[in-house]
Amino acid sequence: MEKIINPWEGMEGYFCFGCAPNNESGLKMEFYEDGDEIVSKWVPEARFQGWLNTLHGGIQATLLDEICAWVIARKLQTAGVTSRMETQYLKPIHTTDSHLTLRGRIKEQKRNFVFIEAEIYNAQDEVCTKAVCTYFIFPREKAEKEMYFKGCYTEKEKESLQI
Repeated sequence: MEKIINPWEGMEGYFCFGCAPNNESGLKMEFYEDGDEIVSKWVPEARFQGWLNTLHGGIQATLLDEICAWVIARKLQTAGVTSRMETQYLKPIHTTDSHLTLRGRIKEQKRNFVFIEAEIYNAQDEVCTKAVCTYFIFPREKAEKEMYFKGCYTEKEKESLQI
């Protein structure tokens, strides 16, 4: 797995709830590329619970939506917006788990729409929640101009390209 560099880190006004490293209230997700998949390891905290010791369903949906956005950024080198999300909650996720693993990949692309599958696995590597997100993707020029997207690279690529 190779760590993906956050292309917005250090940008003035960047405060994404899902992935901004300096958003104290946020999830501070980081991402890795593993073949066709984008992966994130995340440690749940009690402050994100719904029921006692149970990760809030809205936080689970946010985690899944965020990894899907990073699939678009890394695999398609552009940005997009969620137009639909179908989520299945299969089993509770405990805020006391040592870590969670999220995985996402492109399922299908039709013109400007991309269908992405993603799952959350608990510390025992059991699928707890899964989603299919439909993203509307922008042409690269629009993503650069309006969403400040400058490309999404791994640490290894950044070193070799001197980005």
